[in-house]
Amino acid sequence: MQGKKEYQEKLFAHFQLSERIPRNNFYRRLKEVLELRSLYGLTEGYYGNSGQKSIDPVVFFKLCLVGYLENIISDRKLMAHCSMRLDILYFVGYDIDEELPWHSTISRTRQLFPESVFEEVFTKVLRMCVEKGMVSGHTQAIDSAPVKANASMDTLELKVPEEELDEHLRKVRVLSAMDKGEPHRKSKGDRSDKGQRSVSAGKNELAAIKGRNKKWAKDQDQRPGAKNKGSKYTSNKTHYSPTDPDARISVKPGKARKLNYLSQLSVDTARHVITDIRAYHADGKDNQQLPDIVKRLQRRLWKQGLVWENCVADTGYSSGENYAFLEGIGLKSFIPPHGTYKGGPEGFRYIGEEDHYICPQGKVIPFTKVFDDYRTGTKKKEYRARKHVCIDCPIRSSCLGKSAQEKKFSVTYYRAEYERNIKRVNSKQGKYMKGKRQSTVEPVFGTLTQFMGMRKVNTIGLEQANKVMHLSAMAYNLKKYLKFERKRSKSGAGRLDLAALVKSALQYLFGTCIKHLNLVPRF
Repeated sequence: MQGKKEYQEKLFAHFQLSERIPRNNFYRRLKEVLELRSLYGLTEGYYGNSGQKSIDPVVFFKLCLVGYLENIISDRKLMAHCSMRLDILYFVGYDIDEELPWHSTISRTRQLFPESVFEEVFTKVLRMCVEKGMVSGHTQAIDSAPVKANASMDTLELKVPEEELDEHLRKVRVLSAMDKGEPHRKSKGDRSDKGQRSVSAGKNELAAIKGRNKKWAKDQDQRPGAKNKGSKYTSNKTHYSPTDPDARISVKPGKARKLNYLSQLSVDTARHVITDIRAYHADGKDNQQLPDIVKRLQRRLWKQGLVWENCVADTGYSSGENYAFLEGIGLKSFIPPHGTYKGGPEGFRYIGEEDHYICPQGKVIPFTKVFDDYRTGTKKKEYRARKHVCIDCPIRSSCLGKSAQEKKFSVTYYRAEYERNIKRVNSKQGKYMKGKRQSTVEPVFGTLTQFMGMRKVNTIGLEQANKVMHLSAMAYNLKKYLKFERKRSKSGAGRLDLAALVKSALQYLFGTCIKHLNLVPRF
């Protein structure tokens, strides 16, 4: 007999969310393991003693985590999504007839709490992973990736005082034909300070930018069908974003120039758990930020009772200062050197005991002084031969050139640290570490940007971007936590005992068999 469903809404109904959510539901399982009551003490000082009650801080953090677990970066869309999901309502502790907080409440509360609160919750989630045996601690892979800022390239302003604007336009900014006549898009407000609006480029840098602008304008005019008013060549030296002054212009090969933040990420190689994450200015270099990352990460791991031994990163983090810094705190670096490092002129042999070089003709090129290279900001050592050493050299013209009278060259001050790092990188362990880095930290970045709400920072400012990245990392770690089932040994002692036990058993079995067959004496 054919059935036909007639719906008539009941005036009264008995309904319990706990009965409707399956036992294996993700948010039900997460509710059982995630305990955030410590937030009440952490956030108590940021509220007054009178007025209307605010959103529960535990509810706020849970709603934020849902946004990153569901890959939703808009607070408005997040609240609409949560109101339609019974399992999410159960997770945050709301019933079906309770109204969820407004989306603006989420935004204001995110601004109210400082970075330290978000970092504390991130550390709590990391501690959960450590206690479950998911983090080994001894090897950490570090990498970076740009994350799009909540600002448009069309609103960029020139870094000049208002009275010098016309003169600066004539000197530096060269517009392509397609840009002429296009109205400049003004931002609603200017959040920058006087320092951020000042030109930071020198005379030579401005001249170089002017040349690049001319080439850029010519290339854009010759591109068919390209009418893009944002296609001007821009630089952080001469432009800033009034919408988000902390955002910086950056570009990767094959990608468009955008206003970005730089996310620095550290991942434990055992179970791919994120151990540290932070936002930096996108115009900074990785090797400049490594000491700050290492100090913060080593302190966090030490508090969790973990010992960090190996630091694995790509060539962007390479510098002599970094190699010396890591050795100084007892870490082994597995960071490939950049292509500019040579270790000395080609054909010259270094003698470490006397700290000098031997040229192809067997002459000594001694060390003369230590100096700071103002172009690169690095510390170097100068080696120079006397004039009489090179005057009768048969290869003088090819070695010195036309005008030089003696051989002179400079080498990085940290040559020994470079060589020790290169030896580690080229070893069997170093090749293994390279594979671990490529299979660990790079996929994690892809997951965060594509599936965990970090494709764009939906806030303004570096401090707010840090909160976004910590929330995304928390969501990632919690997802890993619920998927992990096997209990692993926290230290190497248990694994060593098990291996010794298996070895003893095999020796006993094989020894008994061999004795019985009378092939060899018992051992």
